[in-house]
Amino acid sequence: MTASLLGDAFAHHLWATERVIDACAELTPEQLATPVPGTYGSIIDTLRHLVGADRWYLSFFRDGTEAIDEQSDIGLADLRSAMASNAPAWTAVLAGELDADDDVVERGEDWEFHTPLGLRLAQVVHHGTDHRSQVCTALTSLGVAVPDIDLWAWGEAAGRTRTLRTPSA
Repeated sequence: MTASLLGDAFAHHLWATERVIDACAELTPEQLATPVPGTYGSIIDTLRHLVGADRWYLSFFRDGTEAIDEQSDIGLADLRSAMASNAPAWTAVLAGELDADDDVVERGEDWEFHTPLGLRLAQVVHHGTDHRSQVCTALTSLGVAVPDIDLWAWGEAAGRTRTLRTPSA
């Protein structure tokens, strides 16, 4: 069986989000609540938004996906648990027969928003990257070490990269 073309992108997205949440676990409540100019808001609000949105995006592809109230006081452990439960759900979505041009419809009271499936999936990955970067900026402003969450670090951790020695000439 061939792996999903987007499998690495989503696996990295989930892994990196969990690593950022883990890096925030040692912060005080005051640090978690600290807003940083130029970012979404406080660290905890940004993480609630990131995880809540991931669940919301997932709901377009899987019925029964439980929403996260971004205005609640949900903590880091529950946010991490939610991301961990998103992983197999995203894997199942990506394992399906996907057509990048399928119409994904979001409906409001008096409107509809249409996007191609490929664009919607790209938005999931972009959204996570954007907000993880903001949390890392906030951590740096607090003097906290930022986890290495780039794609190469994930590739190494997941065994998806390798370095080979070439024979000397």
